[in-house]
Amino acid sequence: MTKPKIALYWAASCGGCEIAVVRIYEKILDVANAFDVVLWPCIMDFKYKDVEALPDKSIFLTLFNGAIRTAEQEHLARLLRDKTQVMVAFGACSAFGGIPGLANVSDRQGIFDVSYRDTPSTDNPEGIRPQTSYQVPEGELTLPVFYDTVRALHQVVPVEYFIPGCPPNKEQIEKVIQAVVEGNLPPPGSVIGANEKTVCDECPRTKEEKKVKAFYRTYEIIPDPERCLMEQGILCMGMATRGGCDAACVQVNMPCRGCYGPPPGSTDQGTKFLSAVASVIDSQDPEEIERILDGIPDPLGIAYMFGLPTSLMRRRRMPEAVAAEAAAAQSS
Repeated sequence: MTKPKIALYWAASCGGCEIAVVRIYEKILDVANAFDVVLWPCIMDFKYKDVEALPDKSIFLTLFNGAIRTAEQEHLARLLRDKTQVMVAFGACSAFGGIPGLANVSDRQGIFDVSYRDTPSTDNPEGIRPQTSYQVPEGELTLPVFYDTVRALHQVVPVEYFIPGCPPNKEQIEKVIQAVVEGNLPPPGSVIGANEKTVCDECPRTKEEKKVKAFYRTYEIIPDPERCLMEQGILCMGMATRGGCDAACVQVNMPCRGCYGPPPGSTDQGTKFLSAVASVIDSQDPEEIERILDGIPDPLGIAYMFGLPTSLMRRRRMPEAVAAEAAAAQSS
């Protein structure tokens, strides 16, 4: 019997999702037994042309991790969508934009300025920047276009399922593979490997609804392992994050950072979190409230660490874009 085909692809991400798949250990043999792997660049030498030659919808399952940052990644997302029956946004970067999505506070020009001009260690007196094409004696060299805006996978192509996590844990991956092999998949659009609760609902720590007078970074205090981290002044995203991880980070005295995305019914993970922050501040004095809030070093980076591209904001409006819109409005 011909085995169904599977593809795995790595776009804008750290590579942790690839390692997570390998970390299912001996069960990787179940993948090899159940599927014919037709693309997995991290593991073996595959060529895009081989995927392009496949008939449409001939790949049964694609696990696509990473956000869409470049033209090459968008091309592969669209190519694999054409060739795939079941497309899965695998991991936080693919599902929500992830940490690469924090680049949406800037744009291509700003990122290139920092990378190739402004850092103290940069020696680039000629101001050379990456080019999409360059002619050499041997022919033309090309690079993918680096986009202004980072997008999640479903903002580029339709997606059947979402598997959250940074990275998805071993048990999640095993359950998904088993569900696919057994033909026991949930309705399209489902989040797989998570639940309908929040991380706070799973957290065993004691919650007393106490107020805080200051916020601390994790290296500044040793928290009580029995008490809610937020009530000790350590910023924890548990109340604004979908459950399913068994509060793994919180149980080892590390705050939740939100990698499972917003809980069901929430339209914006960051605003839900910031609302919770406001509710625990123990002060009515505006100056003291400002002092307490100053203890949060990077509000946007904490509240939208994994989901800025899929939030209500999506990205920062750059001054150039605002000026262009104003000029267009005046001329109309």
